[in-house]
Amino acid sequence: MPETTDDSWEYSLYIPNDPRAVPICRRTLRLILTMHGLITLTDTAELLATELVSNAVLHTDGPAALRVRYGAGVLRIGAWDADPEPPDITGGRGLALVSTSATLWGWQPLSRFGNRGKYVWCELATA
Repeated sequence: MPETTDDSWEYSLYIPNDPRAVPICRRTLRLILTMHGLITLTDTAELLATELVSNAVLHTDGPAALRVRYGAGVLRIGAWDADPEPPDITGGRGLALVSTSATLWGWQPLSRFGNRGKYVWCELATA
């Protein structure tokens, strides 16, 4: 396998609209971060991913996905769902927790290949 100096990577885990998918995402994220040597981010990253994926599964109908990307010292965790409506930042504690625990967070509507939805993401800086 050729060596590379680029340390960036990305994973996507597509999940059904099922609450049992939330702990599967959390455990998968722990494995990804452990294998990439980012174990110090694991607890916070799991908390953030749990909130984002829980919102996607509990407040929308249809499939969802966990997306994890790393590059330039920043870990980005996101949840995609099929509902294009903005996330409700006034209800519950989930996004307030994301806002206080992440370095940065946001959301964007998506429309690609006829699919609609939104992507809610947050970032953790490693440095």
